[in-house]
Amino acid sequence: MGKNYAVARVVQYTRAGVGKAERHIERKNQNYENMNVDLSQSPRNVHFKNCEDPTYSQHLDRLVGEGIVSLRGLKQDAKVFDEMIFDVNTAYFEEHGGYDYARCFYEEVFRFAEKEYGTENIVSAVMHADELNTAVSEELGYPVYHYHLHVVALPVVEKEIRYSKRCKDPELVGKVKEVVHQISHSKKWASQKITDEDGKTHLIKSYSLLQDRFFEHMRDAGFEDFERGERGSTAQHLSVTEYKVQQEQQRLAAITEAKIKAVESLDQLGSEELQKKEELAKLEKQAEKAQDRLNAAAPVVQDAVKFARENISYFEDLIPEPAPLESAKSFREKKIMPLITKLKEKFLGLYRKIIELQKQMENLQRRLNKAERDRDHFKSKFEQEQEKTALLQEDAADLSRVKRALGSDKVNAVIAAERERDAARAAEQAELERQRKLTRKRSGREDR
Repeated sequence: MGKNYAVARVVQYTRAGVGKAERHIERKNQNYENMNVDLSQSPRNVHFKNCEDPTYSQHLDRLVGEGIVSLRGLKQDAKVFDEMIFDVNTAYFEEHGGYDYARCFYEEVFRFAEKEYGTENIVSAVMHADELNTAVSEELGYPVYHYHLHVVALPVVEKEIRYSKRCKDPELVGKVKEVVHQISHSKKWASQKITDEDGKTHLIKSYSLLQDRFFEHMRDAGFEDFERGERGSTAQHLSVTEYKVQQEQQRLAAITEAKIKAVESLDQLGSEELQKKEELAKLEKQAEKAQDRLNAAAPVVQDAVKFARENISYFEDLIPEPAPLESAKSFREKKIMPLITKLKEKFLGLYRKIIELQKQMENLQRRLNKAERDRDHFKSKFEQEQEKTALLQEDAADLSRVKRALGSDKVNAVIAAERERDAARAAEQAELERQRKLTRKRSGREDR
């Protein structure tokens, strides 16, 4: 099914904006903009950590009130919640055992999240197992659910509060007065500068470093058969809705391409079907005429064959003896033998015609049988293509409904972004292939 990619995305929320995400994550809604959510499967969702208060905001208020975390210096609309979404291709889990494997996998992912944020700063961690992957389900022929993990956490950093110059004790000025656990998304996920082997400095985004740590942690824990999320990916900037739109758009593009091929195949099949039908009708007419001739000739042929087989071998024995006054030699050579020779030739010719006619009939029957088999094959294939086209049209209609529900502008924007991404990926793949060829050439020269 192709490569599997492990991805970690981070979405930020203000106190006012986290409620919508909370209702989705904790399954507090009755209806969802993600139409693949199957609430009958929600009991299979796994909470690695439950929110200790009725809501995420109330949990934050309690921690602030108890002095465990601080909002000092933050604006009222500051982003104070992080949602980390950990994801791997649906096929990855189906290939390794499904639900039980996914539960084990995301339990280890939760341990990684604890290292990143600190256990005390994680508000909730839920593995969703109730979102149907329609594309994989249709491909495999049974319901397949997309397993992924939502971790909601507070981006807490340690902030040192120092004595100011206004302090009465001069010796304390500039020294650490206290250390507070400050909520600050910008400091928690600040980009970092690194220096490469050539001494050049590069600015690496924090999300890229997060992807590296996540990939290494899971590999060290023994989970394999997946690749690190693509570098330079914009996945961390996509909302859940946009991410779903992107997935559905990719599926729509695949279905559209398959539909075009199916229609082309159907057109070709229709042309072949018409040609086969015409050929079959012609053969059937020929077979009917030949059968009529054979039926009419059958009694004569059977009698002739019997007579020829019984008599043609000893025709000379039927020659009468000459009368006493006749010359036997003259009678046999001038009258009887020419007659017998003509009869033999007639019967031999008739016998050969019979054999030839039988062979023609056998050949015609074989062609007729083949034509009938071809007709049945193409008829079955034609019906299958019609069914496939009907399914593709139904899928295209469903995806059109998704487009109407989510908005054409958003879908078109995702299409454009996806095309650019495909072009960049193709260029990157071509460059990698060029580098591999150069490496092989250099290796060949060194071996020589």
